[in-house]
Amino acid sequence: MMKLLLVDDHPSVREGTKVMFEEEQDFTVSAVSSGMEALELVKINDFDVMLFDLHMPVINGLELTKRIMNIKPNPLIIIYTGFEIEPYFNKLVEAGVSGFVSKTATREQMIEAIRCTVRNETVIPIPLFKQLRRNSVRLCTGEDQLEEVSINEREQQILLEIAKGRSNKELSEILLMSQRNVEYQLTRIFGKLQVRSRAEAISEAIKRGIISEQSW
Repeated sequence: MMKLLLVDDHPSVREGTKVMFEEEQDFTVSAVSSGMEALELVKINDFDVMLFDLHMPVINGLELTKRIMNIKPNPLIIIYTGFEIEPYFNKLVEAGVSGFVSKTATREQMIEAIRCTVRNETVIPIPLFKQLRRNSVRLCTGEDQLEEVSINEREQQILLEIAKGRSNKELSEILLMSQRNVEYQLTRIFGKLQVRSRAEAISEAIKRGIISEQSW
């Protein structure tokens, strides 16, 4: 039996895709709506293939891939998205992604993408393949923007520490960085969460499941 993990924050797409995969007799599917839920599942389960939506709030598909790589050795991860992946291709491959499949793909194409990945093969869309053969083309536009909207592990740790009431000086000592760098990190976090204060950041982080009140 092939165990799949599907991570997509769109309820109708997630459930529809889950039902579609489960029509295959040798597939079992766990479907969750966020990167945080996925991380918890991966810690206690082994999945043959994982499919991540690329553009998700809090932890996007790129950041989730990086975190999974620190938890499991050589996981098979497919980026599953309705957006063009060309602008993010380099970052995704460097992070360890094994393949890509479009949300507009047919059922047969999606199933084949899963089975190819298990065979250590990758199906690449023809438009992307044609871009890759042109050495003069750099597929980098948009990579930084993707990382700008996702909470990484360091930022999650900072949120947990400020929830404990740590001052900037204490954060500096704990995280081994200058107080100016701490201030910069906090500014980035506030921007990502669209808040203006520590209290608002803590409240928003709890609401989004980034940290929990039981953590401190």
